Amino acid sequence: MRIFYIILGTLSLVLGILGIVLPLLPTTPFLLLTAALYLKSSPELYKWLINNKYLGSYIKNYRENKAIPIRAKIISLLLLWSTISYCIFCIVPFLWVKIVLALIAAGVTYHILSFKTLKK
Repeated sequence: MRIFYIILGTLSLVLGILGIVLPLLPTTPFLLLTAALYLKSSPELYKWLINNKYLGSYIKNYRENKAIPIRAKIISLLLLWSTISYCIFCIVPFLWVKIVLALIAAGVTYHILSFKTLKK
């Protein structure tokens, strides 16, 4: 099971890293899953993840404060809306798909803004 948890944790880590640049893929839930799987399988990998210069802060901020830094909120929302807007206005020909995309973006925006803001 240890190897299975490490593989799942690494897959979740890859998805979490992709979520940093892909607006509709959530970063923090995948990193939290990675932390849980690494904690069960390898204390060394868990310690590496928590102490990672770039990824550790996502987990620590959520675990300790249930908050998202203001910079992360701004970048997330800018990437989300620029990507969705491009799709709506330049790619998607169907009105119903445009409406669904706008509703998804609005839902993700609400979700991001529902977290407390960590001021750094």
